[in-house]
Amino acid sequence: MTNEEILAQFGPREAMEYDVVVVGGGPGGLATAIRLKQLAAEKGTDVSVVVLEKGSEPGAHILSGAIMDPIALNELFPKWKEMGAPLNQPVTDDAMVFLSEKSSFRMPNFLLPKCSQNHGNYVISLGALTQWLGQQAENLGVEIFPGFAAAEVLYNADGSVKGVATGNMGIGKDGEPTDHFQIGMELLGKYTIFAEGSRGHLGKQLIAKFKLDEGCDPQAYGIGIKELWEVDPSRHQPGFAMHTAGWPMDEQTYGGSFMYHMEDNKVFFGFVTGLNYSNPYLSPFEEFQRWKTHPNIRYYLENDKGEVTAKRLSYGARAITAGGLVSLPKTVFPGGALVGCDAGFLNVSRIKGSHSAIKTGMLAAEAAYDAIVANRQHDELSAYPEAFERSWLFKELNKSRNFKAWFKWGLTIATLMNGVEQFALRGNMPWTLRRTKADYEYLKPAAECKPIDYPKPDGKLTFDRLSSIFIANVNHEENQPAHLILKDASVPVSINLAKYAGPEARYCPAGVYEFVKSADNTERLQINAQNCVHCKTCDIKDPSQNINWITPEGGGGPNYVGM
Repeated sequence: MTNEEILAQFGPREAMEYDVVVVGGGPGGLATAIRLKQLAAEKGTDVSVVVLEKGSEPGAHILSGAIMDPIALNELFPKWKEMGAPLNQPVTDDAMVFLSEKSSFRMPNFLLPKCSQNHGNYVISLGALTQWLGQQAENLGVEIFPGFAAAEVLYNADGSVKGVATGNMGIGKDGEPTDHFQIGMELLGKYTIFAEGSRGHLGKQLIAKFKLDEGCDPQAYGIGIKELWEVDPSRHQPGFAMHTAGWPMDEQTYGGSFMYHMEDNKVFFGFVTGLNYSNPYLSPFEEFQRWKTHPNIRYYLENDKGEVTAKRLSYGARAITAGGLVSLPKTVFPGGALVGCDAGFLNVSRIKGSHSAIKTGMLAAEAAYDAIVANRQHDELSAYPEAFERSWLFKELNKSRNFKAWFKWGLTIATLMNGVEQFALRGNMPWTLRRTKADYEYLKPAAECKPIDYPKPDGKLTFDRLSSIFIANVNHEENQPAHLILKDASVPVSINLAKYAGPEARYCPAGVYEFVKSADNTERLQINAQNCVHCKTCDIKDPSQNINWITPEGGGGPNYVGM
């Protein structure tokens, strides 16, 4: 049944009205809700706020490195230390290391530009911080609905956004309501703030509908893959933050890694691959596994005898919105706004986005609060982008606007030019580099590329996808329609497999896409939607733009622990 048929048979949906509806319970969405309630308390008014979170709880789907700059948290909660915010491990040392296959070179720390320095920052679990922010929001009177995925944008007759509808629950794979069917509900607001993270399902629709990206460079993305390990105390260096560039990537492929030492012998290992890579045989997941075999990395996971003594605890993957200021769309439209990575406020030169998500959430909240007390609704919150352009965040992002664009000329030139721009000129380059192609347009036909022979995983240091998603605690209701929609079911075989050697089987870090032989010996694409970690890479990198990622039933997906 179509959604229209379901509404005709089971509707109307229950509607709940609020002053502000926030879609997404990450740092940006929760900061929006918190700031609204703070302003209301300060000025003796009442503002009703609801946060919809598709994960089973705030933080369940959150994945980031993460080193956090507390600058925005200082503004949101000046006494966060006394309040028990989980920022426990200050960064104690930075290392920028360039790798070849067997050797390495560490850049002297005095040559590190400011964007690569982390003095005053903290190694954190962003999931833990998000849980803490959720508690603070509820303490202030914010209603949080975990396990409810916003699946549809609702519009007024004049075209302005009036809210969202949650997805229907209990729809079977055949599209028919089951015995457990429950129709979605409508959350209506004077303003709706979208904070879904990178490549948000509804944010993507809003950008297209309101042409918010008109005049902007195409957005750029990366995929970040991360593992949490518990290492031997003799290999643990609390607060040590290392970033690498070079091997296993070639000179022309954007990518790099991070290794962050937390407290309690816990270490985050992660790898970011730019999704503008050209070789369809490249697998970001396999590149990450291969990176761990470098002597500089495996040292932290093995003893002196070469035996793996560390224990892998968790795994996850997430797309990263990395285009920066030149790709930033207009952030407001009639009835709402985009904040955080739903718009693309990550600072790729610093590999940080949580501070900008919190700051933009606060700025949007301040604009929405002023509008509400002035008895406005469903118009454009123009005060939000105006405040952003006056903020420290705009200055920070403006200084790094060229960072990723330099990599079109390869790692060596990018390193030299970013060194000049960030170290010598302090980000004050007099010109701006432009970008003209979307990430999926960079993929070359397989016939023009060399296959990559990845070693088999050993199950100790390197792993396969299925064992990885097991420790990501991925779960979806089995009897539900796939949330990965093919616009044309023939395209994966007739175009993607024939021309690009089936890249979806490699760019997905969770084994969702698999080409299998049918009984008649022809190939077909099998979609294992239950494996999905909601990274959105397929929606971004598919060369035919044939895959549309939509929200599954609320509560489904990964449940990251300690990430």
